[in-house]
Amino acid sequence: MRATTTIFFTAPRKIEIRETPLPHLKADEALVETICSAISAGTELLVYRGQFPQLKDAHDAVSSEMKYPLAYGYACVGRVKETGKQVDRALQGKLVFAFHPHASSFIIQPSSLIHIPEAISPESACFLPNMETAVNLVQDGAPILGERVLVLGQGVVGLLTASLLSEFPLESLVAVDGFELRRKALGMNGQRSKVKSLAPTDLRPFDKTQDKPSTFDPFDLTFELTGSPPALNDAIELTAFSGRIVIGSWYGQKRAEINLGGDFHRSRIKLISSQVSSIAPELSGRWDKSRRFDVAWKALDRIKPEKWITHRFPIEEADKAYQLLDENPQETIQVIFDYRASKIS
Repeated sequence: MRATTTIFFTAPRKIEIRETPLPHLKADEALVETICSAISAGTELLVYRGQFPQLKDAHDAVSSEMKYPLAYGYACVGRVKETGKQVDRALQGKLVFAFHPHASSFIIQPSSLIHIPEAISPESACFLPNMETAVNLVQDGAPILGERVLVLGQGVVGLLTASLLSEFPLESLVAVDGFELRRKALGMNGQRSKVKSLAPTDLRPFDKTQDKPSTFDPFDLTFELTGSPPALNDAIELTAFSGRIVIGSWYGQKRAEINLGGDFHRSRIKLISSQVSSIAPELSGRWDKSRRFDVAWKALDRIKPEKWITHRFPIEEADKAYQLLDENPQETIQVIFDYRASKIS
């Protein structure tokens, strides 16, 4: 009987690699052999650390009622190895993407597979969920010609968001991250002249009482993508009167005091919650997931984010991958599992 190797989170900071039999392939299903899958450092570290929230969310079935043991992940790229009798045989051999937990192979309904354009490499295709998130963030922020824009956090989502924003005719674009490796990453894309990358200590809030900037003019639009709740206070301090803050971080169970007193009450700053599981109501009459995916694929072709892959692990070394992200995030940007390097047959 065919088997698959899957990563399971079993307790905080505990990983198990389990080999389980694949079910019999039904007539309306397809078998996919995985080439690579990407770790979402923000979301998956919450799962790894046991910080995921217990919630009911009609828009996000994946994150509701999480509990151990849990197979998780949502960025698998592979080839269709076999199809059921009712599935078009032309699908066999196609390169596809699936929102599926990390596994060496899996059986899935063809309608759940996303075909990968020929111009996109398997490694770049692993970035699809994060690119869709970045597209969603930019759409929710709706940057305006000549605005001053700030991106807090240069993990993968932050880098992709800053890359998309660099294509807009902005007055200025500043990206902030505490890790030097990530601050240098946009330079790999030839964007150093378009984006000013700074450490948090280099960006001092302006004095709103005197309306005089200490480092920069206040920002019209700020994206909070650090995954750290206290960063929202920095976003509030750095955003101008009547500016917008797009909150793309998922904090899970992490909490922090947010300063909504002082100048905030009079600032008319708009706090915008942004999550990729849905489309903003003002866009949903013209936009759907298919259209947004098309934009994301084209952006992946332009940006080619596989250059930001810093580590590749075989699936059986998953514990090392998550330990690296947990203990030494400053050494990483994107970590992927490479099933071609796996020792598991």
